[in-house]
Amino acid sequence: MPKATTAQSSVHIRWMIRRDMPSVLGIENASFEFPWTEDEFIRCLRQRDCIGMVAECSERVVGFMIYELHRTRIHVLSFAVHPDFRRQSVGSAMIEKLITKLAYQRRNRIVLEVRETNLDAQLFFRSLGFRATGVLRNFYEDSTEDAFLMQFRTAELEEVAAESEWPRERRTG
Repeated sequence: MPKATTAQSSVHIRWMIRRDMPSVLGIENASFEFPWTEDEFIRCLRQRDCIGMVAECSERVVGFMIYELHRTRIHVLSFAVHPDFRRQSVGSAMIEKLITKLAYQRRNRIVLEVRETNLDAQLFFRSLGFRATGVLRNFYEDSTEDAFLMQFRTAELEEVAAESEWPRERRTG
């Protein structure tokens, strides 16, 4: 299949619906060594604060993300772009959509886990402002592989957080 040419402006992000599942499963299987099953997706999406979104180009589902809303954070559970549409701003558009859901003094960060061997994902998320904040040993059930815990905070939120922590860190003579 030839690479599709797309620009971020031609990516449409919308809520995932049931008929998207075959496309989502195809992207999942093409993207991961240990893919989620349809039952795992459905079980996850039936949970109260779990949300699925898809990215479309020319009415074709080319990416998806599953995330949970928590009181102070958004936790990305699964995120993938079809191999033919990578490095064409699809993933960036999905993350930008997620960033719009952040708000000062409420949900102020996005967190996710990335396999230690998934260098492409680590570099992608780092390029968008995510930082590795920890290592989760033996994180995955399907292997003994570790995961990097990665986190995103907007610059404004980081500045406010740094200012609020300053008095606690300041030392006097």
